[in-house]
Amino acid sequence: MSKIVKRTLDFFELFAEHKRPLSLSEISKLLDIPVSSCHDVLQSLLERGYIYEIGPRLGFYPTLKLDNLATRIAENDPILLRADMALRELRDEFDESVSLAKVSGATATYLIVFEPTHALRFLVHIGEQIRSLYATSAGKAVLGTLPSDEREKLYRSLKLVPFTEHTIKTVAELRENINQGLEQGWYINREESVPSATTVSAAFEWNRTPFVITVAGPTFRMEHKLNLVVERMLKICRELETPGAAVKTGPTRQRRTGS
Repeated sequence: MSKIVKRTLDFFELFAEHKRPLSLSEISKLLDIPVSSCHDVLQSLLERGYIYEIGPRLGFYPTLKLDNLATRIAENDPILLRADMALRELRDEFDESVSLAKVSGATATYLIVFEPTHALRFLVHIGEQIRSLYATSAGKAVLGTLPSDEREKLYRSLKLVPFTEHTIKTVAELRENINQGLEQGWYINREESVPSATTVSAAFEWNRTPFVITVAGPTFRMEHKLNLVVERMLKICRELETPGAAVKTGPTRQRRTGS
């Protein structure tokens, strides 16, 4: 990644993390970059209206320009427009975490995340990449989207570090697990990456690009509704990969406007 692009993104992530105005010297210290380099980025952002100075010696803070641009971009994202309502309703029906990730080779980036109402939840964040190819259902779904020769090459390079006592331990076991997922059309992670957590994922293709839907929750909540979750998820996948089709889900127990 370009150094100047990385530093610019670091600026915005720093403000999001600290949630307060920051001075030039604070930014320089927190990002561990020279004051002169920090000043150059800051001046460019000031000139373009992305950051403003609160007052003399009071520090700097982002304007709403980036938020407005992001909103306009998101409102016209073709995948988000088609998937948002269906995935929101999937979350509402089962009240578990629901996410959508775009696959790129042997990884995937989360584009949509809907949170449940429960305090006990298992979440990923928008912009994050999948955590593991062998211990998460999303990772297994990514493996399933790869051509068989690429998948075999990856099997040989993976270090199967255990996350829990249920983590897959051998390539043979992983291969069998993925083959089962390919046959049934969905993938499961039963406490393989996080104790007491169960996740299920399925992949669909849109515009020749694979995407992965995941539903995640505590095992004690997921087990009794697993078959119904999979049924609904596969239905949404079929509808999302059909050009021009209206995306519908089954009846929902509750509807919420927030994410």
